Amino acid sequence: MTKSPPNPTPESNDEPKGDRLQKILAQAGIASRRKAEEIILEGRVQVNGVIVNTLGTRHDATRDHIRVDGKLLHGPEQQRYYMLNKPRGYVTTLDDPEKRPTVMQLMAKQKSGPHGDNVRLYPVGRLDYLSEGLLLMTNDGNLANALSKAAAGVEKTYLVKVSGVPSASGLEQIRRGIMIDRGRLDEIRSGRRDRIITAPAKIELVRGGDNPWYELTLTEGRNRQIRKMFEEIGHHVEKIRRIGYGALRLDVPPGEFRELTLGEVTALDRAAKGKKVVPKKKTPEFAQLKSPAKKKSIRPHRQQNGSRSANRPRHSN
Repeated sequence: MTKSPPNPTPESNDEPKGDRLQKILAQAGIASRRKAEEIILEGRVQVNGVIVNTLGTRHDATRDHIRVDGKLLHGPEQQRYYMLNKPRGYVTTLDDPEKRPTVMQLMAKQKSGPHGDNVRLYPVGRLDYLSEGLLLMTNDGNLANALSKAAAGVEKTYLVKVSGVPSASGLEQIRRGIMIDRGRLDEIRSGRRDRIITAPAKIELVRGGDNPWYELTLTEGRNRQIRKMFEEIGHHVEKIRRIGYGALRLDVPPGEFRELTLGEVTALDRAAKGKKVVPKKKTPEFAQLKSPAKKKSIRPHRQQNGSRSANRPRHSN
């Protein structure tokens, strides 16, 4: 006679359900998750009339009455996604101790579409102070984190102007992966900087000359990476403009933004999961390199009566 298998251990009814309180606050747009933790520890949050000032408690935002500073939460914010064309001279941060202009000031303008401007947005990744171009802004923390992970391999495309003409061997180093410093001092190794090898990159000449432009595509986004890559082969970077992110291509003027379509958000989600995405064949105006300004030809000076300048021989009376 075969023995019946033992009864499975019953699930405990004491297991906490719901989301952590700091996550609920962040999803509601109250603050970042780290700042939400501070708000909880300060005793500013009530759940069902009881002050909660410890971290790690779980709650159900659809059932529990959660108040911050006495104001009732109305559930998670609807997720928003924007493309911003960041100009030079703006910092990619929420606020700047040096009081420099930030991208948040650009996003403070009234947003188009039905949502208004009552959402708390964050930049996805960074563009440094002197760089410009495509910057994603969203309140979808999960997508932002997924896009930022190097393992996802999301392609970012840039137009880069360098001083002097790099050698073919130098460009090949960038294509294969080049050793740069991480930018942090290593205390264990007597203050020397860590060195890392960048992932392989795509690079091709867009415009030649003494200070050529290149189109560069990376699958990672380390701090000041592009500048460091060209410094390693002996060239200073003069300008950087990001023109592509996954399947997106920059199509708004400097300082302006627009909301992404549902299809574009889906494409970003696919890219974050490592799936292949293809940009539109037609490159938008703001993702192209402008034609160099033509030098104005000097025309001969004309007198008021329409005759040529004094250089023309005059007839005596």
